Formats: sequence, C-alpha cells, structure tokens
Amino acid sequence: SEEDRAEEADRSTTAPSGIAEPPSTPEAERSRPDTDAPLDDAEASLRHRRPRAEFAARRKVRRRRSTHRNAGSETAGSSSTATTASPTITELLHEGQELLVQIAKEPIGNKGARVTTHIVLPGRFLVYMPTVAHIGVSRRIPSQAERTRLRRLASKLRSRHKAAGGFIVRTAAEGRTEAELSGDMKYLVRTWNDILRRAEKLKAPALLYREVDLVQRILRDRLSQEFTAIRVDSEEEYTRILDFVNHFQPDLVPRVKLYTRDTPIFEQYGVQPEIEKSIRPRVWLKSGGYIVINQTEALVAIDVNTGKFVGKTHSFEDTITRTNIEAAREIARQIRLRDLGGIIVLDFIDMEERKNRQKVMQVLEDELKKDRAPAKILSFNDFGLVAITRKRVRQSLERTLCEPCPYCHGRGMIKSPETVCYEMFDEVRRLASQAEEVKEVVLRVHPVVERALREKYPQVLEAMESYLKGKVNVEIDPLLHQERFDIALV
Repeated sequence: SEEDRAEEADRSTTAPSGIAEPPSTPEAERSRPDTDAPLDDAEASLRHRRPRAEFAARRKVRRRRSTHRNAGSETAGSSSTATTASPTITELLHEGQELLVQIAKEPIGNKGARVTTHIVLPGRFLVYMPTVAHIGVSRRIPSQAERTRLRRLASKLRSRHKAAGGFIVRTAAEGRTEAELSGDMKYLVRTWNDILRRAEKLKAPALLYREVDLVQRILRDRLSQEFTAIRVDSEEEYTRILDFVNHFQPDLVPRVKLYTRDTPIFEQYGVQPEIEKSIRPRVWLKSGGYIVINQTEALVAIDVNTGKFVGKTHSFEDTITRTNIEAAREIARQIRLRDLGGIIVLDFIDMEERKNRQKVMQVLEDELKKDRAPAKILSFNDFGLVAITRKRVRQSLERTLCEPCPYCHGRGMIKSPETVCYEMFDEVRRLASQAEEVKEVVLRVHPVVERALREKYPQVLEAMESYLKGKVNVEIDPLLHQERFDIALV
C-alpha cells in the first residue's frame, strides 16, 4: 500500500553520497527517468534521486494523518487547515483613531520617542498597570516569605479598592505595612481616574499627565533610611521637598536641610568636578591604570589599560588581573553614573589563566547587581571581549550635558593641514584644465594651512606655480574653517 511504501522510505539508510536512497520497487523503477533533465538553474548541479511517486505517496500519508489529528476540531465546526491569524496593524489602527499612549522611551539621537498603550504609573511602593491584570513583586526582594506576604497584600488591596488592572510591588515596599501600601494604591488609582476624565474632555493630541519633576522623582525612587541628609539651596524647592517627604516618609523630614552658605552648593560638596570627570572619555584608576569610554550610535566601547601601574609582584599576570578587577568595579560605577545603555562592549587586558577571567567576571556581576536598570552579561568570548546589554530609557549623561562639536560636526577629528594642501593642489589642477588661460591664482585659506604651505610643504606651492606657469598668491582668512579654502583664477 502507499502507507507501507512511505514508511519504508522513512526508514531508508543514507547512501555514501549523502542522498537518501529509496527501496527499489517496480513502481519506482518505472517512474525513474533514464537521464536527468537539464536544470534551469546553472548552480543547481545536484538533483534528488528519490522518485516523484515516492514523494507523492508521502504527501498523501501526511495529509491523511493531519486530517485524523484535526478530526476533533472539524466536528466542532472548524476546518482542519484553518489557522488563527494574528491581526495586522492596519486592522487594529486606522487614521484619525484616538489612542491613550505613554512615552516609554525618550528620543535618542535620530530615533524618535517610543510610545505604548500599556500605561504604567509608578508610585513610592507600587507600580500601577491599568491595562494588565497582573500582581508581581520586585526580584530585588530576596526573602520568599516577604515576597509572598506582599503579593497577597497587593491582591487583597486591589480587591478592596476595586482597582482594575495589576500592580508590581517595588523594592521600597519591603517591610512596609498594609496602611502604607493602601495609601500608595489609592493615590495611583485616583491619578489614573483623573487621566481618564481628562481624556474624555480634551481633544487629541493633548498632554494628559506628566511625571513628577526630577527632584521629586529622585526622592520617590531613592529615598531611604540610608540618607543622612537632604540639602537644597532653594527656599521654594526646600518647601516642596518638605511637603513631599512629609507625605511619603514623615520620619525623614528632620533630615531635609536648607543650604544657606555663600559657597555654591556644588562647589562645597565637590559635585562639579565629578560632573566634569563624568563626561571625559578617560577615567583614571587608583592603581595608575585607566579606562577609555567611547560612545557611538551603535554601542559603547570601553577599553582597559594598565597605564602607570606596574604591580608589586614579578608576575605580569597578577598585575593584569588586579588592573582588570579594579577596572571592573569602576566600569560598573561609570555605567550607572553616565547612564550608559544599549550594547556595551568591554575590552579587558588579556589574561592567560581561566580562573583570573572568572574572578573579573564575578566582580563585574556583583557590581552590576547594585544597578537598578536591568542588565545582562555575556562572558569572555574568543576575542577576550565581554558584552553587556543594559536597558536604555533616556539619553546618557554625556548626550544630556553636551552637544556635537560644531567645528568637526561630532567626528572628533578634522583634516590635517597636509591633507588640505594636497586637496587644494588637485582642485587648482582641475580648475586650470577647464580655463582657457590662467595668469594668476589667489588662494584664501585658514592661517594654519597658510603656515603649513609656507613652512612644511613649500613643494606643494611650487608644484602649483610650475603647473600653472604663473604666480600663486596665498591670502589668510581666520574666519574660514581649517578644512575649507577658496580658489580664484585670474
């Protein structure tokens, strides 16, 4: 039968040529052509030798088995071949449709903002998700008993307040009472209801809700008993902070201080020098080594160098390992400080012993656990590189505080005077070949290029005059870009 023949074909062995040979049958022999027909594709030089009849038999068997498996769904009124297709974007959205969306990711570089219909409202102890029915607990809470208590408490409060959607219990909620979580949940539900009321009144596009400002956001997300003092040099901001802390953590109100000295607060506490260091590409280590951080559109590259560090032992491997361990700690700190995100590639100094590489990886993993942003680490590859992926929500500190250089347009380099001199020579030859007669050439250049023509590369000027058989006058223009020049033929 056809089924038996197909089963035999399935169990057939592989020929030495790598092509499965079917069992020899009269039907197969009759169906096999004496010679292979020429193929249309010149590159398809191999042809499967299994007869078409065998393929047809197997297809019939597969269709028959598929029909039997889907018989239950057929009796329920569904087709055996029908599949549930996901709706396309054009079926879900149409022009002119109003949607309630939230900015999930700020614009970065040439990439626009990312928006989502899954709204997330963060509070002090809870994160409210009105569109998702889910109760979760932060993974940073290690105690399983505490996680269970918080999950049950969040579920209980959700039912009590008749809140639609779901909640995630934040790390700050560890050890908090039911009253504290209840107050935070009521605040978030009230905020969501206010957003819905505004959405009904306003015409799109319109701003319905804005996150709290930077100061309040830091206090909401970071404030804990570990803070010894909160100092602010603005009376207006001081009053706002007092009200905010009194609402969330009243026991910390005495730690809010108004700074009244004449010395600027950033200078008094050494903040400004740290900001300056955080935007420089090179970061020195205490041992004398250093790391270099380069941000590009695609990724962040961090290179580790021994620098001045020579070590106190005779083992070069130990010196390298100590430098890499110190660099791993500083790299994790710089990633948090500069808010680096996306793909981060680390180029540590090459280590021969595997145990030393494991030491560096362990230090790096331990330090990154202190980071609030989720990150994943890939261990050393064959090239000695370590890759980190870190969630990027906003622009890095460097992109926030700085802008591309208008002189070099963000390249970090400009053409050398020598390059500009030879470019001028080529342009003079091109223009002179198109002119009928040239008696004199006037070059207007940057002072640095003029000095290079006169002192370092006089042969370029001589070659121009020899080619033109005339005089070449050089004029200086300090306002001209170093890479630019003007040529006038007389």
